Amino acid sequence: MRQTLPLIALSLAWLVASPQAPAKEKFAGYLCCNMRSYEGWISDSNYVEDTSVMLPAGTPVSVVGYGGDQVKVRIDGKRQDIGNDYSRDLDIQTFARRYVVAQDPREKIAGYPARIQSAIAASKVTAGMSREQVLVALGYPMASENPDLQADTWKYWLQSFTEFHVLFAADGTVRDVDAESATRRRVWLD
Repeated sequence: MRQTLPLIALSLAWLVASPQAPAKEKFAGYLCCNMRSYEGWISDSNYVEDTSVMLPAGTPVSVVGYGGDQVKVRIDGKRQDIGNDYSRDLDIQTFARRYVVAQDPREKIAGYPARIQSAIAASKVTAGMSREQVLVALGYPMASENPDLQADTWKYWLQSFTEFHVLFAADGTVRDVDAESATRRRVWLD
């Protein structure tokens, strides 16, 4: 018994002296981009589901907690989860700050040309959009498939088996979308 007391005391001292993981911050902001909610789940895949609801860029959001690979939020007083399904190389805090931003994107959107505003409102892309404008319109491409956001091509998924690629010109603006014709009609504004 005498020998175990010093070990217990030493263990307690180590626990007290050990650095604790920083608390995950709770904060309020706005959705960075157009996102789809499917039965309370907002996935970073941003798939178009038959019953998904579009949440437009600039929707007010409060981050109220975290759980595993998800950010727990409140939107219009309702609980939702933003799931880090395909971007797990990002830590959960970075992931949260990617999707819930401090500045309302609607302020920037209002200053874009009418054609780009229309594309964003329809969750589509069009020639001449910047990378930032594509992000607002479609959300972030999955980090697992798009580790470099400066790449000339971003791979997106309309649905789990329907992919398309946003192609950027040398100046960093959209030049086209590579997709089969039915998908192209859903994601490209002529």
